[in-house]
Amino acid sequence: MKILTPIEARVLGTLMEKARTVPDSYPLSLNALVLGCNQKSSRDPIMEVMEDDARAALDALKTRSLVFEASSSRVPRYEHNVCRALGVSDDQGAILGLLMLRGPQTPAELRTNGDRWTKFADSAAVESMLEELQKRGEDGGLQSVVKLPKMPGSREHRWAHLLCGEIDLTALSASASAFVPTDDSLGRLTKLENEVAQLKASNAQLQSTLRHVCEQLGIEMPAEPA
Repeated sequence: MKILTPIEARVLGTLMEKARTVPDSYPLSLNALVLGCNQKSSRDPIMEVMEDDARAALDALKTRSLVFEASSSRVPRYEHNVCRALGVSDDQGAILGLLMLRGPQTPAELRTNGDRWTKFADSAAVESMLEELQKRGEDGGLQSVVKLPKMPGSREHRWAHLLCGEIDLTALSASASAFVPTDDSLGRLTKLENEVAQLKASNAQLQSTLRHVCEQLGIEMPAEPA
């Protein structure tokens, strides 16, 4: 299959999402599709797709049978045909759609982020489907996903889709490194934690002293502020 452009992937992923999350409004009009592509939530990266961009992407996707135009509406409406065109199950299709919309994710993240799309049994079930998709590519089928090397500071491997071509691991690593705590920031955090602990200890000591004074004077202990 010819690789997708980032806008084509966003258009396709948005159609796949809305088919599952807002079925009453599906298939989508061009205007609704553009709004979905440009959402500020559940998107990585955030994009600014114009109507002409979306229309061109739809035309390209239609030539590959990945998108159909509904014929029973006055206003043109569009629906995806990913599962049939790529020969994947509904749940595998959901995984590909989530990767197209949100970028590389761990199996646990895919399970959580896909909660409105479908109910995965557990993270292991998601990873099993990812491995099946990867094996298809190794066996000569469509190479659709790849397991990424662990990024600095990451405990789990993330997965990415390959529908837009190979992943630039250098750029991905550089982006991940920007979020890795430095020794300096860790030192400041440790200092703050120690200060908080000291304040808690001082407060406990003051409370104990106040309680003792109240007992000596035979008065009631003042209530702590809310």
